[in-house]
Formats: sequence, structure tokens, C-alpha cells
Amino acid sequence: MRSVVLDTETTGMPVTDGHRIIEIGCVELLGRRLTGRHFHVYLQPDRAVDEGAIAVHGITNEFLADKPRFADIADEFFAFIEGAQLIIHNAAFDIGFIDNEFSRLGQAERADIAAHCAVLDTLLMARERHPGQRNSLDALCKRYDVDNSNRDLHGALLDAEILADVWLAMTGGQTHLSLAGEGSEGGGRAQASAIRRLPQDRTRTRVIRASEPELAAHAERLAAIEKAAGGPALWLQMEQAQQQ
Repeated sequence: MRSVVLDTETTGMPVTDGHRIIEIGCVELLGRRLTGRHFHVYLQPDRAVDEGAIAVHGITNEFLADKPRFADIADEFFAFIEGAQLIIHNAAFDIGFIDNEFSRLGQAERADIAAHCAVLDTLLMARERHPGQRNSLDALCKRYDVDNSNRDLHGALLDAEILADVWLAMTGGQTHLSLAGEGSEGGGRAQASAIRRLPQDRTRTRVIRASEPELAAHAERLAAIEKAAGGPALWLQMEQAQQQ
């Protein structure tokens, strides 16, 4: 599965007051792995940025004065996200602004991004998993031990990169595998454990295959996970990635 983690910054809110996108940041994942491909652009919005918004992201009118307009990058941006699963924190906000930008260009066929991409909202996912708790991106970074120390201000590309790490942690459980042997505690350098060979004449492990009812129950469980998470379960994503 190809996923694109996406974030935007805007002149303010709401979009119905004529506010515009001024920054788009996207990072690509294939089979839960960052590919290194990204899309990032600052945009001239043809209107002033609200002071309150500048306090959040630090992007000033002077900085945007010589930047391209959305019309200049619309084709390249659409090509980058088309057909992908979009992973967005508070997706309704970003999708609303993106749809509005395409609508302003008269591109009705692109003005409903959800018709071209699957959309996964990590804010809704977090609220289901952690009801009654703070589920901002910073709160999730703390909860899932994701480094956000460089996030003094909001920035679309930086926030997309951070959200990618958060989403992988939220959906994948263990985020790193330690192969260290004994003596790795206390900050010392890990020492590899000695390899233990199994005897050739050992009793072979019996392989028990799942029955048809068990396979059906497993498929039903995966469907329930997909419905709750708003996207395919990890097992299905890995299977699809291997098939590709």
C-alpha cells in the first residue's frame, strides 16, 4: 500500500472566511516504510496571513511574497497524492482547504480529494484509542515516545514527518527491535549473545494449520480492526506490500 502523510499550514481559519493554504508537506510510505520521497512547497495566498496564524507557524507575508501560487503546483501535487492513502491529523481541516484550492481553480473533478484517495484521520483514531485524553500531535509524540524536540513552531513538512513516526507507532506496536545480548543495560555498548545451535536430532515442532472456521473468524476480526482504525489492519498492509 502506498501512503502519503500530509499536513498543511494556512493563512488562518476557517476556510469559509477565505483563508488559503500557504504550505503543503507530504512524505511517502510504501509498505510502512518511508521511501525518502516527499512533496513540499510554500505558496503565495494572495491575501494577508492572520497574526494568530503567524504565531503558530511563523510564516510571514514577506516570506511568501515571491512564492508560487497553488495553480502553479496543482498538477504536481495532485499527481503525488492521487490513489494514495492519505494519513492526516484532523483530516477534515486539511481536506477542506485542499478541496477549496482545487475548486477555486475550477477543477471540479479534483475538488473532492476523498474521491481520489483513501483518507485516514489519526486524530479520530487517537480519540477512539485514548478517549478523554489529549490527542494533539505533541501529546501523541509524548505518549508514543516520538522525538518532536525540533518542533518549536508548526511546519507542514516537519509535522508530516513527525506524524509518520506517530502513525507507525500507533499501528505497529513495537517500533524498534533490540538484538542486544546480556550486558546491554546501563548505557553500555551491547554485546552480541553467543549463537546457540539446536541439535539435528531434535524433535520437530508440530505445525497446526488453521481450520476453515478459524480462518473465517480471523478474517472477521481483521475487518473489525479495519473499521475501528479507519484503514487496513497491519497484517493486510504487510501482505499487500509483499504482493506488490
